[in-house]
Amino acid sequence: MESRRIAVCPGSFDPVTLGHLDIIRRASNLFDKVIVLISTNVSKTKTSFDLPERLMLMEKVIVGMDNVVIDILDGLLAEYVRNAKATVIVKGLRAVSDFEYEFQMALANKKLYPAAETIFLTTTSENMFLSSSVVKNIAYFGGDISPFVPECVCEDIKQRIHRTEEIS
Repeated sequence: MESRRIAVCPGSFDPVTLGHLDIIRRASNLFDKVIVLISTNVSKTKTSFDLPERLMLMEKVIVGMDNVVIDILDGLLAEYVRNAKATVIVKGLRAVSDFEYEFQMALANKKLYPAAETIFLTTTSENMFLSSSVVKNIAYFGGDISPFVPECVCEDIKQRIHRTEEIS
């Protein structure tokens, strides 16, 4: 039996951006199966969308990506990767400043589950500045977020964030 190359692409995706979508698409071209793993960022106490809402948004975004599935992480990433029989963790990098944190996380995950490798996909130049925080700031003040988020979720994000919450 041929083994499948399974990758996990974790993130908080609060909200999902075109940068996230780019990394997910590229990972789906490299692996037989990609699990987009929506997680809680413990360093952020306030989120714009709860986990089930982020899952719903991501479901809209991955339509047509047959080898991509979504799940929610409730625990350690390394344990999830082990249980999913995945061998790769895919992380996107925007800038050198992202690398230090992601490198620490990769080393910790390697210690917890040595069979998994972390690979970094660099963002495209048009997404280097893009983050969920940037999207939230623009949306909060009524700016046009359509160049930064998938069209299928743009209205959902605008309706939730436009001057209805504190900026995190």
